[in-house]
Amino acid sequence: MPTYTGISSEAFRHPLDRQAEEALRSVPGFDLIASKFVEFVYERPQYVYLMGNSIQVGPRQYASIYHIFRECIRDLDVLNEPVLFVAQNPQVNSYSLGQERPYIVLNTGLLDVVDQAQLRAVLAHELGHIKCGHPILNQMAIWAMGVASTIGEMTMGLGNLVSSGLIYAFYEWRRKAELSADRAALLVTDDLKCVMQSMMTMAGVSGKYASECSLDEFIRQSEQYHNLDSDGLNQVYKFLLYNGGQGMMLTHPFPVERIQYLREWATSEEYRQIRLGNYKQRVSEGAVEVEVEESNDEVEALRRQVEELQREINQVKSSQGES
Repeated sequence: MPTYTGISSEAFRHPLDRQAEEALRSVPGFDLIASKFVEFVYERPQYVYLMGNSIQVGPRQYASIYHIFRECIRDLDVLNEPVLFVAQNPQVNSYSLGQERPYIVLNTGLLDVVDQAQLRAVLAHELGHIKCGHPILNQMAIWAMGVASTIGEMTMGLGNLVSSGLIYAFYEWRRKAELSADRAALLVTDDLKCVMQSMMTMAGVSGKYASECSLDEFIRQSEQYHNLDSDGLNQVYKFLLYNGGQGMMLTHPFPVERIQYLREWATSEEYRQIRLGNYKQRVSEGAVEVEVEESNDEVEALRRQVEELQREINQVKSSQGES
């Protein structure tokens, strides 16, 4: 397996990931959400929960998984080893969170359907998220989505209007961040078919019927999906599906789309140069900065309006109580 000593996340970060983050940070209210998130320090309770309710992977616990994990850390040159957990959950999924103490969670449902090569791709994918500094923004997104409705209730619905653009931007960024992590998986495994196989497995491979599933057919399905864009109406449907058209917004691109993006990068000059050892070296290791800058005039004005509205609500409640 190739090892990319000193590699910067900027060497493989997808431009759509970068653009989506820039767009997210430009949305009014981002700095306010960032400051409140830092106040509440969301990651520690989740870490405590995992320590109490999952199995921590190590040299004497899921030893073969830990060995693959350590190799991925070395090959992607992740400076600080994240904590790895296995959670009892039938959903075929994995995720990474945490900034001060990053961690990765593998569900048992995932481990039951992937082989060791695909597991390497999954672990490299999650380490790619950590190296790119995605977990802190991801946690901010989860927290912001959770409090959006509460903010709306506190401000008689105004909060929902304020936060909707920010929530949409968070979801768009989360989807694009997956493309960078997919590239990390390809770099570490050096096997495009393996990474695509892991995507197909996540999409719907059954452990019982895995022998009847064909990657070639799934690639053809990806091409057919891509060709749907020739009809403009299908593009509208795709947008709606991603953004709540069926009742919930999607956090990941469809696997058939991710395959298309990764196949393109696998044949690119950029990828070839990285494999040859010609890549951008890191300066500081992956952590997306969330320090709060001075709020812009628009956010400050909005905050003053909300505070004034809240004072008026309190006055009305007070007068009703006196009467």
